[in-house]
Amino acid sequence: MARPYAGLELLATAVVLLDERLAVRYANPAAENLLEISARGLREQHFPDLFTERSELQRAFSEALTVHWDYAAQEVTYVRPGREPLPLLCVLTRVEAPDAALLAELRPIAQQLRMEREERLMDQHAASRELIRNLAHEIKNPLGGLRGSAQLLERELERTELREYTQVIIQEADRLQALMDRLLTPHRPPQPVRLNIHEVLERVRNLVLAEFGQGVSILCNYDPSVPDLVGDREQLIQAVLNIARNAGQALTSEANRPWRRGTIIFRTRVARQVTILRQRHKLALELQVTDDGPGVPVEIRDRIFSPLVSGRDGGTGLGLSLAQAYIGHHGGVVECSSSPGRTVFTILVPLG
Repeated sequence: MARPYAGLELLATAVVLLDERLAVRYANPAAENLLEISARGLREQHFPDLFTERSELQRAFSEALTVHWDYAAQEVTYVRPGREPLPLLCVLTRVEAPDAALLAELRPIAQQLRMEREERLMDQHAASRELIRNLAHEIKNPLGGLRGSAQLLERELERTELREYTQVIIQEADRLQALMDRLLTPHRPPQPVRLNIHEVLERVRNLVLAEFGQGVSILCNYDPSVPDLVGDREQLIQAVLNIARNAGQALTSEANRPWRRGTIIFRTRVARQVTILRQRHKLALELQVTDDGPGVPVEIRDRIFSPLVSGRDGGTGLGLSLAQAYIGHHGGVVECSSSPGRTVFTILVPLG
């Protein structure tokens, strides 16, 4: 015999069914985890009493039952004995069921804000990438002609010292060509292999230490239980390297002299039941690159992953944009939180 509400048990969203008295009739496993109460313990409890805003909820729920309208989302605070209150977003919907009249959907406010931020970030990133990709194609075409003309001119020059100028033209054309290739590279499909993320991080650590010498120290806080993942080794190395290199440049910049001998920390953990770009995953890799530098300038924090946005003089503003693109190829996302003395880049990638 099929269990009632079996379909709700598969949802990653916390769902609670209420009767006409606003008593709990059913709570799915996600609701049990969120509220930290078993379904049996929740059953028959007066739902508004679980929240600080009980009188407002009681009034709104009663009106929904009387007027038969779906209750719009409202922020509520779940009271947890012995722990900090938990801010939630509550959405109420009328249902037709034998023992239930209302369906309450509960989402953590932080998760909702993160989901909205991820969607906004990816929309901006997609639009920026398409613009830059088109621009790169337009720039590449005349570069070949410019370089070829410089080579032809060099053959006609008799004075050796004049050839130095043509070499400058050729070298700068090559540099711009490499820059355009970097802009277009993220569109290469990943070459997936099974790999250990800690091997990737050790490779990045060696590269960063070789580049910045004694200017930085790198600490590793690895979780050995992190399973192998399937991904493109080179893209993952480049993504983490771009982030770590940004940290190293911030720590060793002459303009940031108080942070000259700073610290970068690589940290790995397994995140469980995490939502990435509106996709629910049982397991995900959480990789953090933390530095104790001056922080990302306030004026560019909201645009830090956009192409050509840089907080460093002479920077191309491509490193973080490319990192976001590479991680996006793996179904993941890169997030940043920054304040003076602590900047954290968090990479979330699904596992399994």
